[in-house]
Amino acid sequence: MEKKHPDEIRTVVRKKYGEVAKNDPTGCCTPISSCCGEPATSLENLDPLTGYSPEELSLAPEGSHMGLGCGNPQAIAALKPGETVLDLGSGGGFDCFLAARQVGETGQVIGVDMTADMIAKARENALKGDYSNVEFRLGEIEHLPVADASVDVIISNCVINLSPEKLDVFREAYRILKPGGRLAISDVVATAPLPPELKNDLDLLSACVSGAATIAEITEMLQEAGFQNIEIQTKDESRELISHWVPGKNVQDYIVSATIEAIKPQE
Repeated sequence: MEKKHPDEIRTVVRKKYGEVAKNDPTGCCTPISSCCGEPATSLENLDPLTGYSPEELSLAPEGSHMGLGCGNPQAIAALKPGETVLDLGSGGGFDCFLAARQVGETGQVIGVDMTADMIAKARENALKGDYSNVEFRLGEIEHLPVADASVDVIISNCVINLSPEKLDVFREAYRILKPGGRLAISDVVATAPLPPELKNDLDLLSACVSGAATIAEITEMLQEAGFQNIEIQTKDESRELISHWVPGKNVQDYIVSATIEAIKPQE
């Protein structure tokens, strides 16, 4: 992408997700407006491609599942009762509510999102579901409103690719994790260079396409931030899901969903 100021990129992304929050993407007869474009197929048809079970999809409050992900971070997070979990880019709160059930009443889940309308929607969903162990904070994932060494696990679902300052995201993640804490996220990674007309399209950045970094770049950033035991596994089957994000652009030829795991070493 041509060099743009990070604030310009954040403004575009914030506007996009503000619109998503205000327009319920799960409504009948409404095409979903996902993080990743506006596919013509229904949310129900795409759900199996993200890796969530029917049981998981039924557990969270209505309106929290907005079709904004590219995988299921719960599947790799191995959450335990009593843990404190942070969700980067929590949207309507879907992954937070699933995590809350796993950590139980003795645990805590914090969702951070930079879009005020998303935070309002998530808080409303928390009230509907009576989730006393979940809270949502307005903030940027490059500048987290979370104390040092206070979180056991960080999850995220197709969000870090949207950041214009990914290294800062990983540095912040390292800062707030306790020693031995773990990162367990789903995101998209670049598998081939995007053509210039796609790479420089800000709309495709908001669609989780043009901001994707390569596996090598993500690995280098995680190492620079201080993480160890880095594992990045691509999911080639996700190309079917990605093909619906921006119909006609063949973006699935350039990006793929991946699971990204890393550990903050014990001091």
